[in-house]
Amino acid sequence: MSEQNPMMQMRDISKSFGGVHALNHVQMEVYAGEVHALLGENGAGKSTLIKTMTGVYQPDSGEIYLHGELIRFAGPRDAQQHGIGAIYQEPSLFPDLDIAENIMAGRQPMRNGRIDWRSMHREARNVLQQLGVGLDPRIKARNLSVAQQQTVEIARALSLNAKLLIMDEPTSSLTLTEVEELFRIIRQLRDTGTAIIFISHRLEELFAVADRVTILRDGQYVGTREMSGVQTEDLIQMMVGRQIDELFPKQEAAIGETLLEVADLTVSGKFENVTFSLRAGEILGLAGLIGAGRTDVARSLFGIQPAQSGTIKVNGHAVTIRSPQQAMELGLGFVPEDRQHHGLVLPMSIADNITLPILPRYATAGWVREQETKRVAAAAAKKLEVKSAGITQKAKELSGGNQQKVVLAKWLETGPRILILDEPTRGIDVGTKAAVHQLMSDLASQGVAILMISSELPEILGMSDRILVMREGHITGEFMRAEATQEKLMAAATASATAVATAQGEEN
Repeated sequence: MSEQNPMMQMRDISKSFGGVHALNHVQMEVYAGEVHALLGENGAGKSTLIKTMTGVYQPDSGEIYLHGELIRFAGPRDAQQHGIGAIYQEPSLFPDLDIAENIMAGRQPMRNGRIDWRSMHREARNVLQQLGVGLDPRIKARNLSVAQQQTVEIARALSLNAKLLIMDEPTSSLTLTEVEELFRIIRQLRDTGTAIIFISHRLEELFAVADRVTILRDGQYVGTREMSGVQTEDLIQMMVGRQIDELFPKQEAAIGETLLEVADLTVSGKFENVTFSLRAGEILGLAGLIGAGRTDVARSLFGIQPAQSGTIKVNGHAVTIRSPQQAMELGLGFVPEDRQHHGLVLPMSIADNITLPILPRYATAGWVREQETKRVAAAAAKKLEVKSAGITQKAKELSGGNQQKVVLAKWLETGPRILILDEPTRGIDVGTKAAVHQLMSDLASQGVAILMISSELPEILGMSDRILVMREGHITGEFMRAEATQEKLMAAATASATAVATAQGEEN
């Protein structure tokens, strides 16, 4: 850290919404030239604290000091003008503008009453070069990867002379290579004196990049620690207030008959000749880098983008799945990766979301028996321990972990025999992860066949009975639980099927 006094200091910050304490006497100090992790379960108050730092919210009580001076931001623009920038999980660029236009939005250099394009592209190129990035500033934002979009957002913040940069779950949609590149940029910014607040549910990332960590729980300050002086178990206990005995509580389940058989399944441009089987009580992990085609396979099985060729058998019978309705009738359920856009109807209540796929069961002559649906939804929400103000609360008002529980509750109410889980613990805290993993284990023990897609190798290794690996639309590896390692999975995810088969033959 490059200075003895904090760049920003939050003292006894409190904020309530409708009588609910989102923050209760929270404190945090951030120094120039440090990466400071902010950690806590979903609903712990992290987002509220960040919005207080960036001027979106005004604290009900407490004080904010910037460079030792008491300050009160009038709004986000005021915070931005004081050198505070924020980068969120989902980039917010203008897709039809180029990189330079996005970096300089609202501040374009003018000449004779017109935009000075040459000057704007030169300034954008200079700030990108400061980050060690060789992007052409004339490329449209819609043609960039998520990682490149985040880099542009960092460049935009730096062009505004941001001295404190807040990164909220920036790695959730990045490949391992892209994460390393982001970490390189973060370390470079830290070394030049920028203060960075880094939020991530992936604890291993905090050990890789953070200098200190502040933990919140239930809207209250728990403590601040040096990353070099804590273990993963310490962080988990501070976050959840208890020891989590097993993050991956995989139980041995009796593997039964084959419920799903897929042979040579193909969707042109997405995946080709995908073949595998899935048995009752089995958790089949599907690993691979982002863009390998895993989600496309899941969407095809559920009828969202039907296969162009190949065969699917359910319970030994050949079937054609052309719609999600057909998939549901065959006993399939699908928890999608993007819970907010594809898993939930955010303006609707918890109860309406949970019962949406099964409404015909509770309808007479087109009229829904509302009391019955509420009773069913309340029981489902209670079973999954959804934390809310009640089942009439809107889904958009829930934390990410509780939104995921609602999506799970919704599909479990359909009674699936085959359950597809696409990134089931993405963006949720460690306590909720353990609960989701326990639920998966319980379902498998009841004979449900589970296809689990995950980008987190510890999750794949910890929860799968058998693992398939995809690369560029092809299955390049298959491993039993006992023989699988991170090294083998990464080799299969980054090499061709022929290379993997050769490596396996040499090993045997």
